[in-house]
Amino acid sequence: MKKIAIFPGSFDPFTIGHESLVIRALQLFDKIIIAVGHNTQKHGFFSIEARMNMIKKIFECSEKIEVDSYDGLTVDYCRKKNIYFIIRGLRTSADFEFERSVGQVNKQMERKIETVFLLTSTKYTPVSSSIVRDILANNGNANQFISNKINIADYMNK
Repeated sequence: MKKIAIFPGSFDPFTIGHESLVIRALQLFDKIIIAVGHNTQKHGFFSIEARMNMIKKIFECSEKIEVDSYDGLTVDYCRKKNIYFIIRGLRTSADFEFERSVGQVNKQMERKIETVFLLTSTKYTPVSSSIVRDILANNGNANQFISNKINIADYMNK
């Protein structure tokens, strides 16, 4: 049986920290679905389509990566797709406290689901999508925080 995991998030935008986490997780799973969630509490800087296209471009050479989007609860998406592993990245202790709570609730909602926490590589700890969005919104150069496989300007205002 193939080990399939979901890496859910808003990925607005997908950073080098996200990319690093996926590359490391590929050692653990046969397939990873990077699922861009529609967050009803956030208005996206990039459209869902632009985010998905960025991620597809970054991983275009990997047959083990699929990119999808979804609405609603991650646990419901997992049930629909028969996925039992959720990958979450941890940058800080605050991330751990939040993600642990979400993971425990997901486990209560679906006992088959396991949340796998991966620590962010130290050099990417300060990188977050919100910081990158702020840089971009203020016409700054965020290239060092985005995969060198994409040109972020190609996705602006789309």
